[in-house]
Order: sequence, then structure tokens, then C-alpha cells
Amino acid sequence: MLLLIQLRWLAVAGQVATILLVQYVMRIPLPVLWLLAAPAGLVLVNLVSAPLTVRRQEVEDQALMIALLADVAALTWLLFLTGGAANPFVALYLLQVVLGAVLLAPVYAWALIAITSLCFAGLGLHSRPLNLPPARGDSLLSLYLQGSLICFVLMAVLLVLFVTRISQNLRERDASMAALRQQTAEHDHIVRMGLLASGAAHELGTPLASLSVILSDWKRMPALTQDADLAQDMTVMRAEVERCKAIVTGILMSAGEARGQAPERTTLRAFVADVVASWSGDGVAVQIRDELAQNPSIIADPALRQVLGVLFDNAVEAGASRITVTTTRTDEDFGIAVRDDGPGFPPAILQAWGKPYNSTKPRPGAGLGLFLLMNVIRSLGGRVEASNPAAGGAEVRLTLPLSALAPTDETAHDR
Repeated sequence: MLLLIQLRWLAVAGQVATILLVQYVMRIPLPVLWLLAAPAGLVLVNLVSAPLTVRRQEVEDQALMIALLADVAALTWLLFLTGGAANPFVALYLLQVVLGAVLLAPVYAWALIAITSLCFAGLGLHSRPLNLPPARGDSLLSLYLQGSLICFVLMAVLLVLFVTRISQNLRERDASMAALRQQTAEHDHIVRMGLLASGAAHELGTPLASLSVILSDWKRMPALTQDADLAQDMTVMRAEVERCKAIVTGILMSAGEARGQAPERTTLRAFVADVVASWSGDGVAVQIRDELAQNPSIIADPALRQVLGVLFDNAVEAGASRITVTTTRTDEDFGIAVRDDGPGFPPAILQAWGKPYNSTKPRPGAGLGLFLLMNVIRSLGGRVEASNPAAGGAEVRLTLPLSALAPTDETAHDR
């Protein structure tokens, strides 16, 4: 519909230019005021249909048919006042038929053919002939050939513009559908993985709780606590059990089963600092580069915490010895860039970034971390960009809208 509106503006300009050219340059008398009623009507149609089209999600065939009939009516009125079927511009009916064949369902396209044929036949029976001056009477054939040439060029240009734009729209639609199908497949994959992870977390909860109780009982038994080595082993075992319980809780929260029960309100600076402090890397230093002009309040999302942990772990596995976390903010978004001094991403990883199992690691399931990362950030309305900076290393930049993690009034009340 928007394309038809654009073409209609071109038609209005061409009609007005043609009327003025014939009247004042070629000196052929025309009913100018009556003729200008047609482009004026098309201008009114555009002014009414443009805002309606912008607000609609879809345009039905009935609306397109009405728009094309308005063009047919304007063309018929112009031809009726300028010679009828003898006017060489009568071939412009074919342009309307082509547009209808491309845009409309077959029943409407055939109806448009019938209507334009009736208009053509009616112009052959009833029309107002041109009042050619005597000087132009002898060159009637020449005028007709000139008009036919102009009509041919006009139709050819408009058809090329229309078909080219329609082809571009179809390519964009196909690309959008392909991306949507890919996202749907990835979403289904994530759902299946989430169900498996959630089920496993539920199953692990009971044995971990039993181990925690047993270790607590052992810690109170003098026969075991008097042995220093055994007491130290129990302390390590207890710490590892608590770590496993924290991981299980994080999985359940990421699956949406525990989220919102005790939301943690914090700031972006404090959130990043807490993630860095709680992450344990084997001798890898993590530096925070704060470029925030303001420190917005956010709700600490466990999924985002896991995303940053995945990036840190991947950097360590790639051989990095130093990681730099840079925080930035714009009016609507905030960014977290994780850069390391490792060897960088292989070109194949960058080309298929975000696809499942896209990894150079030989172990089973490798590459799922980055795949989950992409989908977590996408679900929050953000985007992920990966690159190899010129100075070396690898960089992953997360950009998220502030509204995705902004605390609500209800959350603030709960706190």
C-alpha cells in the first residue's frame, strides 16, 4: 500500500505536468479545472490512506482493490475529457492491471480486468473529443505517435520501479522469515535444554540436601572432628556441596521457577563488581573499567550473571591471563564489554556466531555456552557482538535496554 501511495504521488505530478504542458505550451485548449479534479482527488486519497496504512499491521485485498479503483477512476475521468479511447494514454489501464495481478488475489485481479475493460469500452462510446486548433489538425497522427511514445516510456519506468521494489520487499520478507524460523528452532532447542536442566536440578536437590545434613551431623561428631585431616576434608566437602546447591538454585532461577521470589535490587556498578568478585579464575586477573556517567538501578538477573560467568570461563579456556570488563551507558541502553588478551576468536567462530555447538573445543556439548548467551541476551531485548580487536585478544560486547532490568515500583515495595 505504501508503494502504491508513492506511485500515486508520481502519477499526480505527471498528470498536473501533462495538463499544464498541453494547455500552455502546446496551445491545445483543455477543461483545465475539470481535469485538475482527478489529481486533486488522488491527493485526497493519499492523505487519507497514508496515516491509516502506517497504523495497520496488515493491508487486506479489499483495501488494495479500493486504492487501485481510485486510480482507475481518476484515469477514466482524465481520458473522458481528452478524447476517450482515441487518447494514446488509454494504455495506462494495463499498468493498473499489472499492479492488480501482482498485489491482489486472483478473484480481485480478474475483477479489475473486467472493470478496466468496461471503462475502455465506455470511453469508446462516450467521451469528450479534443478541440484541436487548425494548426494541429494536420498533425494528428504525429501527436498520437508522440503521446504513444510518452505513454510507453512512462509505463516502462513505472513498471521497472514497481517490480524492482516488490522484488526487494519479497527478498526482505524471505530473509525475515528465514531468520524467524532460525530463531524458532533455537528457541525450541533452548526450551528442551531448559526442561532437561530444570528436571536435573530438581532431581539433584534432594541428594544434595541429604549430603548437607549428613556433613552437618559429621561436623558435630567428636570422633571425626578430632582428626585434623578429616575435619579439613569435611570442610572442603561442605563448601563443594554448598557450591553445587548454589548452581542448582541458579538453574532453577534461570528457568523462571525461583525468579521474583526474592528480587535483588542493586546498581549496575555493584552488580558487575559482585559478579567479578564471586567468579573464581585460576590466576586470571579481572579488571573493571568504569565508563558510566551515571549508575542506574537494576534488578540483578541470575541469567545475566551466568552469561558473564560463561564469558569469563571461555576467556580462561582460550588461554587468557587478563580480562577487562568495561561498562558504558547511553540514554536507553547500557553496555558490558568483556575483553581478554587471549588468541582471539577463529574466523569460523565469528562467521557462525551464536549457533549451537559452534566451538573449536573437542569435548561433547562445546559451544552451548555462547549459544545460551545469545538467547539470554536476545530474550532481554539486547544484542551481542563479537570481534577481535586490532590490538589483539577477543572482545564480546553485550548491549541491553535499561528497561529490561529496571526495577519496578512493585519490586521496590517488596524490598
